[in-house]
Amino acid sequence: MREHIHCVARWIPEGVCHRALKAEVEVVDGKLNELLWDLALYRHAMQRTVDALWDLDKVPKKSRAHQMFYNILRSHGFRAHVARNIYSHALTLVESTRKNKGSKPVIKKLSARLDYQDARVELGKGVVRVIIRDKWYTLKLKHGGDYIWRFKELRWKEVHVKYENRKLYVSVVFESDYKPYIPRGIIALDVNLRAITTYNGSEVRRFKTRFADALTKRKRAEELQGKYPKRWRRNEKILNRIRSLHGRARNIAADYCWKIAKLVVLDARRKQHTIAVEDLEGLRESFNNKSDRVTWKLTMFAYRRLQHSIISKALECGVPVIVVDPRDTSRTCPRCGFARDRDSIGAVNIWLRALYAYVGVPESLPRAPAVKDEARQSGGTNNEGMKKAITAIHR
Repeated sequence: MREHIHCVARWIPEGVCHRALKAEVEVVDGKLNELLWDLALYRHAMQRTVDALWDLDKVPKKSRAHQMFYNILRSHGFRAHVARNIYSHALTLVESTRKNKGSKPVIKKLSARLDYQDARVELGKGVVRVIIRDKWYTLKLKHGGDYIWRFKELRWKEVHVKYENRKLYVSVVFESDYKPYIPRGIIALDVNLRAITTYNGSEVRRFKTRFADALTKRKRAEELQGKYPKRWRRNEKILNRIRSLHGRARNIAADYCWKIAKLVVLDARRKQHTIAVEDLEGLRESFNNKSDRVTWKLTMFAYRRLQHSIISKALECGVPVIVVDPRDTSRTCPRCGFARDRDSIGAVNIWLRALYAYVGVPESLPRAPAVKDEARQSGGTNNEGMKKAITAIHR
């Protein structure tokens, strides 16, 4: 091979992962206005805590933050665990913002995070009960039973309540055990603005994306803003049209990401393959060297959202995932050095890097699991499917 194969890769480790049940809800026990008032007080307390932490020269430890804020939050009627969640979340928010060299965080949404002491989840009845200060509220899930049934055997950890666009939503975070199977092959994904290309060692497949459709909606919204530079903020009809176009653009991208993720993951599980994707670290920084037009197109190129959808679905289905170095994957053919279709070459190179990360290359550590004693006695193992993938590069 003319091209040096980079073998920098990482695996999604097995262990406990989080899944979320998200649904619109309605208040069936209690008053909506009282719940919204509690959410507003929660937001105000969170903002005041963030402001106090931001004025400090150094972010304090959690024990010190407890001494600073716990009694104050309790005096305003918040329950003990709610007070703890407020200053813990504020600590994390301020610390991450300073690490990324951002400006002071501003809390805009009406939302609250509640743990097992301040929430009750009854999926059999389709209700969630929450309390923020001194009153319990019963929330009825407006979702189908088939969707809720997926989470019945899981243990829940946290409940998020959010009010947005005059609708009340709840998100229940569950814990599940991720135990991926031993793969018998690899499916590599190369994502582009107009197509997603997959390669499994013998076949190249392409799936048309809808990112260009989302760009069309966003372009129309920006044209309206340019056509009415002074009126669009105050004219309700124009403003609603712009919001509708931006919302449709986001919905198109989100809907496509979940649909293609389900298609890829179920195909990988059926064939007992692992999914190979590119590492996204430094993706945003790479936009700095692009032209304004290319950067604008990349704004609706929901690569990170697509990868998040694939990994989330893979964790749900127990499909192994490997993340490889994307450097120079779309330049030349890995065999002859011939530069041709970027998508096909990219998928092949990603597949090769994932393969070499699994089986190892000269001067690298072996990646295969240890052979058990019973396998030595029988003269083989039960999972030898990777041999087919290894021979594929010699064809």
